[in-house]
Amino acid sequence: MIKLSPSLLASDFSQLGNEILKIEKAGCDMLHLDVMDGFFVPNISFGMPVISSLRKISSLIFDVH
Repeated sequence: MIKLSPSLLASDFSQLGNEILKIEKAGCDMLHLDVMDGFFVPNISFGMPVISSLRKISSLIFDVH
């Protein structure tokens, strides 16, 4: 069985709630979250405070690494 897990990294960060609603309405199974902290990789994306906030608005499975 194929599962769809689009990456939130490709989203408009100023519209994360709306972007997640679009993902849910499209029938995706999971949400892929690429956490980049500037330590293990040179880039910075988002961390635990953002993920905690997103958990409040979505029941999708979060695929986080």
